[in-house]
Amino acid sequence: MPPAPAPYDERLTAPRSWWLIAAGVGVGCALMLFPFGVLPLLCGLVGGAALAAVCVSAYGGVRVRVVAGSLVAGEAKIPVTALGEAEPLDEEEARAWRTYKADTRAHMVLRGYVPTAVRIEVTDPEDPTPYVYVSTRHPRELAASLHAARETARP
Repeated sequence: MPPAPAPYDERLTAPRSWWLIAAGVGVGCALMLFPFGVLPLLCGLVGGAALAAVCVSAYGGVRVRVVAGSLVAGEAKIPVTALGEAEPLDEEEARAWRTYKADTRAHMVLRGYVPTAVRIEVTDPEDPTPYVYVSTRHPRELAASLHAARETARP
């Protein structure tokens, strides 16, 4: 019996500068409401900062996992049996694959604030997607986990 694949679970979160911008949006909302008094000013500060924080958290946070024989990246859940080799990409290659080398049919879980990624071929003949591009801070670990999961899923 082959060993169980190494679990992989990563949460990509927004950089700190985005949270500072969310606080700045709250201050901006407070300044807009300043002429109306202290209470509207405080409501603008709290409401604006909270709304901006929700937006940063919603876009900035995505989870990448290899679990139960599937790659789960954001909303996508792809069985590892439908995937080919995973290629870890350094900063330069990741930039190339998300710009001039990119295929419009590819599924991309792209976060611009993460410089490295993994490109995984899709081998399912029924799927028109040529590859999956996943931003990750640990491309070698994700590729190794996908390889191990694919090996254990083979009959």
